[in-house]
Amino acid sequence: MRARAPVATEDWSAVADTNSPAVRRGGVLIRLSIVAVTLVVAAVAVWLVQVAVAPRPSPASAEIPSLEIPAALVEPNSVAPVQVGPGPAAPEPQAGQNGTDPLRAWAERLAGPTQIPVRALMAYGNAELAVRAMSPGCRLSWATLAGIGRIESDHGRYGGATLGADGRPSTPIIGVPLDGSAGVKAISDTDGGQFDGDAAVDRAVGPMQFIPSTWKRWGADANLDGRGDPQQIDDAALAAGRYLCANGRDLGTPTGWWQGVFSYNNSVPYGQKVFGLADGYARTSAAAR
Repeated sequence: MRARAPVATEDWSAVADTNSPAVRRGGVLIRLSIVAVTLVVAAVAVWLVQVAVAPRPSPASAEIPSLEIPAALVEPNSVAPVQVGPGPAAPEPQAGQNGTDPLRAWAERLAGPTQIPVRALMAYGNAELAVRAMSPGCRLSWATLAGIGRIESDHGRYGGATLGADGRPSTPIIGVPLDGSAGVKAISDTDGGQFDGDAAVDRAVGPMQFIPSTWKRWGADANLDGRGDPQQIDDAALAAGRYLCANGRDLGTPTGWWQGVFSYNNSVPYGQKVFGLADGYARTSAAAR
């Protein structure tokens, strides 16, 4: 008889080890660890996507440029800012000859003296023209809209943003949470986060800083793209003009002007700052003609 081949005892022991309770527990722990790591990685990835697409809050109130604007030494209801006449409706001399957009030509001429971006000036001027057609008795001036736009968002440049050719800031302008903390009102959410990305409380949005509930009432589609967007400066400026002119106000009178501005922000220093800016823009415009 041939001798029986020896059994490879080390192989059998290895098989036995892999079936031991300790090894089985170790395998389960390894699989659970892999699952846990996978879930953590997935959660982090989802969070990063949410951060990337969510509207970003604008800088805190301490960084707001309007704090550097002095309040004009004028008593409310005592006087209205200087009126500058037809404003952007007056075409430039060569506008009809070389095909230049009169509104753009007007804005390009005033951008330097007023230090307002051309794109923002075009929005303010367009809003004046539109409101003048809808409510001629209001006597809305682009200079008043510019004063509000300067305080609210530095003409769409708040937080380092820049206005694009489409009239939208490079970064959405979203105000601080209106949660009743020091210096801010408490306003519960009214839009489900549609405009401000916050489903808990409201935040002011866009270059003219509309509260979502106010935008729902006064929002406008000035650029005729089929939707009203508070981040789009043409839409926002026209909505602001309509809001200021509500209730038959005449912004050419001291009482009407101050009532309109106080409806935007019921603060005497705020109104005085807007007055100083609007009056300054109007006077600069008159001098530049």
